[in-house]
Amino acid sequence: MSSTQPHEPPLDDRPLDRVLAEATRLAAVAAVPLVGRGDRDAVDGVAVAAMRAALAGADADGRVVVGEGEKDDAPMLHLGERFGTGGGPAIDIAVDPVDGTSLAAAALPGAMAVMAVAPRGAFLEIGPAHYMSKLVSRVPGLDLDAPMAETIDRIALARGVTAADVRVAVQDRPRNAALADAAADAGAAVERFAHGDVERCLRAARGDGDLDLVVGVGGAPEGVLTAAAVRALGGWMQARLAPQSEAEAARLAAVGVEVERVVGLVELCGPATAFFATAVTPCDLGPGVRLSAGESWSVGSMAWATER
Repeated sequence: MSSTQPHEPPLDDRPLDRVLAEATRLAAVAAVPLVGRGDRDAVDGVAVAAMRAALAGADADGRVVVGEGEKDDAPMLHLGERFGTGGGPAIDIAVDPVDGTSLAAAALPGAMAVMAVAPRGAFLEIGPAHYMSKLVSRVPGLDLDAPMAETIDRIALARGVTAADVRVAVQDRPRNAALADAAADAGAAVERFAHGDVERCLRAARGDGDLDLVVGVGGAPEGVLTAAAVRALGGWMQARLAPQSEAEAARLAAVGVEVERVVGLVELCGPATAFFATAVTPCDLGPGVRLSAGESWSVGSMAWATER
């Protein structure tokens, strides 16, 4: 008498969305044992290796168009790196094997493995950009360059509340101090944070999120990753590349990347995007979505990947 045991199919036999979600999960799971050990590069290193190995078997002609790590010499999936079997659909990914390596190294909440996926050419090409000025909200029509008091008033009006009920998150950096102060002066509640802007942007973009606005200069790779999720969630976003040194500005000029223009979601990413995240440390994405280490969340669709 013989019996068979149920088993998972090989990774490269699974639907492509499951392969990519699993690559994100494996990156996070690889990093979990190093949480709290104080070595952010080690966290990044194991996550990058796990994700790269998982992507190798994907039935796709894959390309990394937005990676993370170059600005701080951390391990990374490289800009322009190719992956997959070369068959299947042509896809681009924006990826950070661990967003919040400092959080993971210190065993603080908010670190996650993240990946955004779109058809070839759908993401804004940011080249070697490191920094981006961003505005993310569930309230449509906000202007990145509008005075903060005006933005707070528009959010309050849209929500039917007073300015005191508007919740704004700003990354706590000297470059963003004036924005944080202006939001507080306008009467809003301001959450200053050190790391983890992707997590907060998801909270602001969700229709039932517990933040109304994320604003300020942060990482450019995180901005493109965020855009995919914000578009899939039906939120609002504007951005502009914001080089923080003459060297960064020169690198962007050398490859013809424009830095003066404000861009919205239509230019940041195409409509057919999917976003995958797995927590490395506990993550709070807003009401009803609180992830423990190793738990995953996704938004968007890859139905386009089967339409060949």
